[in-house]
Amino acid sequence: MIGSLRGRLAHKQPPQIILECGGVGYEIETPMSTFLALPGIGSELFLYTHLVVREDAQTLFGFSTEEEKTLFRSLLKVSGVGAKMGLAILSGMTVADFQRCVQYEDTAMLVKIPGVGKKTAERLIIDMRDRIDRISTDSGSDKSGTTRSDPRNEAFDALISLGYRANEINRLLGSLDTAEKSAEDIIRLALRQAVS
Repeated sequence: MIGSLRGRLAHKQPPQIILECGGVGYEIETPMSTFLALPGIGSELFLYTHLVVREDAQTLFGFSTEEEKTLFRSLLKVSGVGAKMGLAILSGMTVADFQRCVQYEDTAMLVKIPGVGKKTAERLIIDMRDRIDRISTDSGSDKSGTTRSDPRNEAFDALISLGYRANEINRLLGSLDTAEKSAEDIIRLALRQAVS
């Protein structure tokens, strides 16, 4: 198994890159979270990797953090989730966001990912519930050490602290257009809907 690679970034075209290590160019598939953080062509790059071997192909997947790699491996163990869907999930949300979805049973957020339907989202939540705590995260911090916050997640946490149950909040937020809105606006709209 190839656990990691360090080399020169020779080529990048989403979602694939070529990492040249000791004269050998490795074709590596990456989630968009990793791809968008790549340095320029010719720069040195280190990636955590996972090799998937099938009858018709051997595919190497690369991740910028160990948490992404661990989550990807866990996702592959879920029935009906393959490498393509695993990459889509990691491209659509951070590891911390995925943990939050599982913890609060937020299927509404998961179904926004291309290829993830309601049944798959429910299966992901059920199957990942016991595994998700083993994946350590830096609480949503990016590499500069600053914390990224999602207004929808902030609103979710605030509503939990107000005593609402996760399934109630998912129902309230699921019918709201939360794009481009602050956490305060989302909370206000959800509370207004809850009493109407």
